[in-house]
Amino acid sequence: MDIFKVLSRGTKRTASQPVVKKPITKPSNPQLYNDPTRGVKRKRNEQQPESNPEADDADGINFFAPHAPKRQSPEPKVQEAPKENVSKPLLDEEEVRQVLRSHRLKFTLLSSHEAKKKVKKSKKKKEEVKAKAKDVKKPLFPQPLTSFSDLRSAYNISTRLEENLAKQGYRIPTEVQLGSLPLLLQPDRAIPSTAAEELHFTTKSGIDFLAVAPTGSGKTLAFLIPAINGILRRRAGDATQKEHVLEAIVVAPTRELAHQIVNEGRKLAQGTGVKIVGMKRGMQIPTEGQVEDGASDEEASGSDQEADGSEDEVKKDEAQKQMTTTKTDILVTTPMLLQNFLKSRILLTVKALILDEADVLLDPLFREQTLGIWSACTSQHLRLTCWSATMGSSIEGLVLEQLKARESDQPSVPLIRLVVGLKDTAVPSINHKLIYTATEQGKLFALRQLLHPKSTDTSMPTMRLPFLVFTQTIERATALHDEIKFDLPAEAGGSSRIAALHSSLSDSARSSIVTRFRAGEIWVLITTDLLMRGIDFRGVNGVINYDIPTSPAAYVHRVGRTGRAGHEGGVAVTFYTTEDTAHLKSIANVISLSEKQAGKSAEAGVPKWLMDSLPKVGREDKKKLKRHGVESRRGDKAVKITTQSAWERRKEHNKLGAIAGSKKRKVQEAASDTQKADDGEWGGIDD
Repeated sequence: MDIFKVLSRGTKRTASQPVVKKPITKPSNPQLYNDPTRGVKRKRNEQQPESNPEADDADGINFFAPHAPKRQSPEPKVQEAPKENVSKPLLDEEEVRQVLRSHRLKFTLLSSHEAKKKVKKSKKKKEEVKAKAKDVKKPLFPQPLTSFSDLRSAYNISTRLEENLAKQGYRIPTEVQLGSLPLLLQPDRAIPSTAAEELHFTTKSGIDFLAVAPTGSGKTLAFLIPAINGILRRRAGDATQKEHVLEAIVVAPTRELAHQIVNEGRKLAQGTGVKIVGMKRGMQIPTEGQVEDGASDEEASGSDQEADGSEDEVKKDEAQKQMTTTKTDILVTTPMLLQNFLKSRILLTVKALILDEADVLLDPLFREQTLGIWSACTSQHLRLTCWSATMGSSIEGLVLEQLKARESDQPSVPLIRLVVGLKDTAVPSINHKLIYTATEQGKLFALRQLLHPKSTDTSMPTMRLPFLVFTQTIERATALHDEIKFDLPAEAGGSSRIAALHSSLSDSARSSIVTRFRAGEIWVLITTDLLMRGIDFRGVNGVINYDIPTSPAAYVHRVGRTGRAGHEGGVAVTFYTTEDTAHLKSIANVISLSEKQAGKSAEAGVPKWLMDSLPKVGREDKKKLKRHGVESRRGDKAVKITTQSAWERRKEHNKLGAIAGSKKRKVQEAASDTQKADDGEWGGIDD
């Protein structure tokens, strides 16, 4: 055998020898966690599978393969894979547990009666308390959804809805969709009857559901599919129902998130006849109750017309009200907008109440309005679903208390909680970076370094446009926008590429900015916590926390605007000054847990020396920070966002004051001269 001929095959390829090319693009997988080996017990003497030379040679060329022309392209395997999941039977118990473990899904049955006992703790040993807590939260293992193609065959969803899902390109479900859709579509099929009997609950009347999943993991789709399919199923059972009847309400904390949910829902409901409407000011929806005490001005004037006017006028007014009433199947609203309309009215036809970002809706900021909407939905068949990326134990306890209070006149329904990954952690595909800037001027300098990166500077992370910049207050967002709006060159668009978005703007201005940012016309969007929840900007490559978040949950939601739907390469940068070190410990803990969950080194985002040196913050200080933010950045004496020093600002202020004083003196002198001229004017000849 000639060794030179063998070696020459590595540099010279003949025409008969095919070149095996690696596929350029791979189908995107939106799943955050998928480790098939997680939780699998292996035997010590288990033989390892023999290596396949053709499989090992997928990335390169095996020059010593004897039958290279007989190699097959991997394309047929990719085409045949989806066919295996069509009409797939239900998995057995061991397979279900393995799938749930590999995707890090944890289901828990929450009992309101036992949870209430848990709140009232007596003085016992810690071991007994821990044992009692384990008894309260009982694990479940429902059937998972391995492919969207199983929705029709296994859970009998609408054919048109299945076509819309395929049209939108949904193939592989995310973790929250994989775990929640079977439970919400057919809980009696997803949960085995034997497991329900052992835990003493039934799913005949449906379930109440609480999901905690990372940002950008597809929660909107997970609650829209069951809502639309439930309406279509009830319509199929009642042929007389032709008009739109309000059956589902989706509550979101901001108008931007509500508009996004409406747009996504209308894509899924195309051709189904299901109508989805976003609540607006002045909109009238059909209600079954009447306002008793707090009657509005319009109703008071209507009652006066009934007393003074004729019956024909009353009928005309009623007909006009019916014409202006908006009829819909699914209503998407903010809590304050709907609660102001409802007042003492009730909604008997609503069978699904969906709380998106439930932790903030049940926080003291929106709690009264949200609970008012919940109490207005008086149907015995009402089912509650709560969704968020962060969920505290206090919020879960509040939900359990409210469900327990409704059990007096309604049948008991199980509450099931789903947790994806670890609670209150960021998406594993995000790279976190903490940058110490010492002062406010250092923040502005660091931001300009990210806008104009240099190849020689290795201290700053590489961030590609577009990205979001979060500030603590509206005033700081406006000031930062005024400071950097001319930093981009005119050839690249100049000031039109940088914008500020906050709640002080009008609805039309806010909508226009969001639309331009989605279209790629705006590259740097400066905003407050208005956009930290739920808004889906899939093209965002980074998030900059110009001001430190007020809580760990705020950090998770802020940085969750990047790295959505499996998008890799998202960067989250947090600036902190000397004043922020006292509140940095909780943020650093979230970053460490997120890095650990992603399989990275815990010191990748937060060095160990920094973690050890950060002080711990008391509970009262945390509450104060969550409510008001860092004290030095709010109020009249807040630190300014500017490159000018305090001496320069004082000098400029004195100069402006001197100019204003000079103008005032000139006006006063002109007025006095006119007065003197009037006093010395000749009055004519006296008699």
